[in-house]
Amino acid sequence: MVSTSAIQCACLVLLLVTINKVQAQSKVYNVLEHGAVADGKFDNSKVLSEVWNQSCHQNTGGGVILFPQGTFMVAPVVLQGHCKGPMELQVQGTLQAPVDVQSSVGVDHWISFRYVEHFVIHGGGLLDGRGASAWGKSKALPTTLRLDFVSHASIRQITFLNSKNTHIKIFTCSVVVISNINISAPGDSPNTDGIKVSNSKYIQILDSVISVGDDCIACLPNSKNINITRVHCGPGHGFSIGSISRGAVTNLNIRNSSLVGTQNGVRIKTKAYPSQPGNVAYITFEHIEMDNVGNPIIIDQNYCPDHGCSGKESSQVQIKNVKFNNIWGTSRTKTAVNFNCSQSKPCHEIELRDIDLNYRDGGPANSSCSYVDGKAYGKQNPPSCL
Repeated sequence: MVSTSAIQCACLVLLLVTINKVQAQSKVYNVLEHGAVADGKFDNSKVLSEVWNQSCHQNTGGGVILFPQGTFMVAPVVLQGHCKGPMELQVQGTLQAPVDVQSSVGVDHWISFRYVEHFVIHGGGLLDGRGASAWGKSKALPTTLRLDFVSHASIRQITFLNSKNTHIKIFTCSVVVISNINISAPGDSPNTDGIKVSNSKYIQILDSVISVGDDCIACLPNSKNINITRVHCGPGHGFSIGSISRGAVTNLNIRNSSLVGTQNGVRIKTKAYPSQPGNVAYITFEHIEMDNVGNPIIIDQNYCPDHGCSGKESSQVQIKNVKFNNIWGTSRTKTAVNFNCSQSKPCHEIELRDIDLNYRDGGPANSSCSYVDGKAYGKQNPPSCL
């Protein structure tokens, strides 16, 4: 049987070959040569759409859309395939979202790519969502960058700043590598998740820094074969699987990463109500440093964000085969390891190995277990309750 890591490696090699092919063969479309204005005021969305349509739908070899140095305001835009060749968006300058709140309410995207294959976003530039003017005024605000039905894509060397909502959403995508990016928003900014992945497979998030007001990375239902490596999170709500009320997340690995000052560390959360049968399985969290983290290791199957639960409901999502290996640092709460599982679907085959978490304010940390079975190996600080 071929391992998940081997398959991911093969997908990455294929993607790198695609990227080199894009850069070697594609025509460059400098937006300044097509009517764009870099004054931070002119709406460049029409120019971007026209250049995209020309390079994607008319040019057999695909194209490179270049935003050079400068500040380009772009209103919400959808860029759609299927293209006649590989595509590349190269951002060297700054793209700014509109600051007007009313024009953003109810719009689910700022820049959206749909049905695109063999696609690269890079260039060292900045995507500025200008979210401060909108935070707290509505929950129906746009994601900075949406990838929907995209395959064989790469996002690298881009900074995302102050999205009005989530910074990056990956939906129904396959073979996507996100690397060497920086995502930044204040720790108290609402709903500014870093990256959300749902209904997708073979996703890699590597060598990046995420500082936001919500989850740094959230893996949502029907996602599988997800690899997160060398990612720093903080501030934020940590690395989350969920919340999940149905569906599955399988074959997810988070490794060699760190969290500082976050609300949670590594978390699996399922809704108590409403809840349908689902599955979270074959999950590994390992080699992770926690610094002043509120809940370093947590499974919460009684998540009830809308306060509509009576306390009698029980999650129907089965959690099993979850490994926590070599996790160390400091907890802001005394309960550093908390497994609050479902009474009707207890957590199975949970493994703790080499855990060393100290209570930041002194005294011993502790563990809490409800409806869970598993085993502990090696050092266990706090003492395991498995």
